[in-house]
Amino acid sequence: MPVISMFYGIIVYLYFANNKQHHVPHIHAKYQENEAVVSIPDGELLAGNLPRSKMKLLQAWIELHQDELVADWEIAVSGQQPFKIEPLR
Repeated sequence: MPVISMFYGIIVYLYFANNKQHHVPHIHAKYQENEAVVSIPDGELLAGNLPRSKMKLLQAWIELHQDELVADWEIAVSGQQPFKIEPLR
C-alpha cells in the first residue's frame, strides 16, 4: 500500500489493483487511530471515519488534485506504482 501524500497528520494511501471492494476510484486515509476510504470523484466517505476537520482537509485536497488522483488510480489498477502527489499546504 504505497503512500501517495501526507499532510496535517493525514497519511494518504492508494492500494494496487484494489477496485473490487468499493467499485469506484478511491483512496485510503489514516489519521492517528482513524481510517477512512474516500471516493476520488466526489470525496464521499465510503467506509471508516476521520475527525470532521481532517475529513474537510482531505476533501479539499481531493478536489485540488482530482486529475492526478484519477491518473494515479488508473496506474495503480494496472498494477504499477502510483506517483506521489503534493500535500495540502
